[in-house]
Amino acid sequence: LRPGMAIYVQGVPAPQADWFRVNLAAGPEEEADVALHLNPRFGAGVAVLNSRRGGRWGDEQRRELHPLCPGGPFEIVISVTPEGYRILVNGTFYEEFPHRLPPELVTAVNVDGDLELGSVSVLGGAVRPPKLPRPQKTTPHPKTSPSPFLTPPSPSRSSPPSRGGLLPKKTIVIKGFIPLHANRFHINLRAGPGGDVVLHLNPRMDEDDAVVRNSFLGGSWGHEERDISCCSPFLRGRYFDLSIRCGNHRFKVFAEGQPLFHFHHRVPAGPHVDVLEIEGDVVLSYVHF
Repeated sequence: LRPGMAIYVQGVPAPQADWFRVNLAAGPEEEADVALHLNPRFGAGVAVLNSRRGGRWGDEQRRELHPLCPGGPFEIVISVTPEGYRILVNGTFYEEFPHRLPPELVTAVNVDGDLELGSVSVLGGAVRPPKLPRPQKTTPHPKTSPSPFLTPPSPSRSSPPSRGGLLPKKTIVIKGFIPLHANRFHINLRAGPGGDVVLHLNPRMDEDDAVVRNSFLGGSWGHEERDISCCSPFLRGRYFDLSIRCGNHRFKVFAEGQPLFHFHHRVPAGPHVDVLEIEGDVVLSYVHF
């Protein structure tokens, strides 16, 4: 790790959870040094932050659990700053923890305890994927989960510039949350502001969870595509992790790391595709374009 990078963790504690932990460690071994130990303890009603070096724990830093709670989905983003770690939970500031070990020593992310682990990602920088042991205890949760921490959002829109446009082998990463009241949202890859849409991805929660794809070229919509390889990942009350990879002949789209669908290019991708739009009933967590 280094300043400017971040760790993204998303999951759901078991309804009767005692604890879970997130460790940023100097290796996958159980006895490895730990630069940051984040340990919500539901029985004690606190979250403990600490570090371990040479087998010895440092001084604990404690804070209240809220908004973490048993059975409630959470999203933790741990940003690396020059001074330490800045922690967000469910989109709001949670705590800061100073560096006690150089962040460059961190080579593994360990998450375990009483939870269903949904996603772990290292954001920013070209690094090897973190080593992720399977959670020791898991409790399934229903298809849709209540979200006690989110109010109905306003539509989200993101149009960051793209370096060099959308060339083959480039990957777009989008992470977010589908509110309980959501009907639909869309993701557009455009050739300039207001230009042609080379890929229109439109999850419709109000239409039997359809995932519609299309293009808008020369002022006209093309034919819709709807078939997907599995169930829709865009469910009310759930997080999603979407990757759109531009190939030579098609877009390859993955959800939670698994293939979702392919969309063949109707016009060549290239530098002219330089705008990403996301709009509708969605709460964005992370966008990389």
